[in-house]
Amino acid sequence: MQLHELVNTIGQDLQRRYGEKVHKLTLHGGFSCPNRDGTIGRGGCTFCNVASFADEQTQIKSIQEQLTDRAGEIHRAKKYLAYFQAYTSTYAEVQVLKSMYEQALQSAEIVGLCVGTRPDCVPDSVLELLSSYVQQGYEVWLELGLQTANNKTLKQINRGHDFECYAQITQRARSLGIKVCTHLIVGLPKETKEDNLDTLEQVLKVGTDGIKLHGLHVVEGSTMAKAWKAGKLEAPTLEGYVDIASAMIRRTPPDVVYHRVSSAARRPTLLSPLWCENRWLAMTEIGRALNRDGAQGSLLEQPFIYRKPTLNGEIESIN
Repeated sequence: MQLHELVNTIGQDLQRRYGEKVHKLTLHGGFSCPNRDGTIGRGGCTFCNVASFADEQTQIKSIQEQLTDRAGEIHRAKKYLAYFQAYTSTYAEVQVLKSMYEQALQSAEIVGLCVGTRPDCVPDSVLELLSSYVQQGYEVWLELGLQTANNKTLKQINRGHDFECYAQITQRARSLGIKVCTHLIVGLPKETKEDNLDTLEQVLKVGTDGIKLHGLHVVEGSTMAKAWKAGKLEAPTLEGYVDIASAMIRRTPPDVVYHRVSSAARRPTLLSPLWCENRWLAMTEIGRALNRDGAQGSLLEQPFIYRKPTLNGEIESIN
């Protein structure tokens, strides 16, 4: 079976609920980060160089121009989620955020928002704003960069917040009807498979609606790049990443939506591991592992069952 038949992916989840393909359109709001500008810290997280995943030239364009550009790159969908991705997309006065978010929602093709941010940058005023869009019928995902539930690791990577901060904001957001997608990194320094599985367990105990898995990237301009160049840091191997990611997926309840099971970066920003250049490589290998060992939730009482959308929009189960 293919990956989307083994994992409850965001693409399949959206198609089931909307009756057609819905794609994310990534946007750059020109936001900064409190872990870079001195509010919380300087230098950012040790793994971070935003140039590895965001086009810096995009931020000079308006939200509408960016949406038009992104939609023109996608020919398989007519509905979209506006995804504020780069840096901390709640790090501004709430009126500034309101103006920016509502520029994105002006288009009839936009069915909702995905907002990427840090757990310590989501005040009640922002939650209330996002909740107001939920009440209007929009799809709203708050994408929280947790990375790990291990507070020792969070301190080591200069994250600037602890797991308890993440847990509090997640519970508040979900109580307001806002969906939460938790970002996790596999391969952080000194973390083992057991650490990753413990992180998953802690996240599931708090409650989450989605998960996004990333393999650790060593990118130019990051603090970790210096350690890697000095031979003091190793990036995860493809085999190691696949083993851990597939184990996490098998332990995830079927109603939790995977927004991503692997990530990619490009050279020359990417230093290691080079297998991350091919975004399909890890996905293919994870699919093979799940075919062999069991699909999402297979280690739980209710594993994921793929439900294929039919032409009339109904759902057909495939066992």
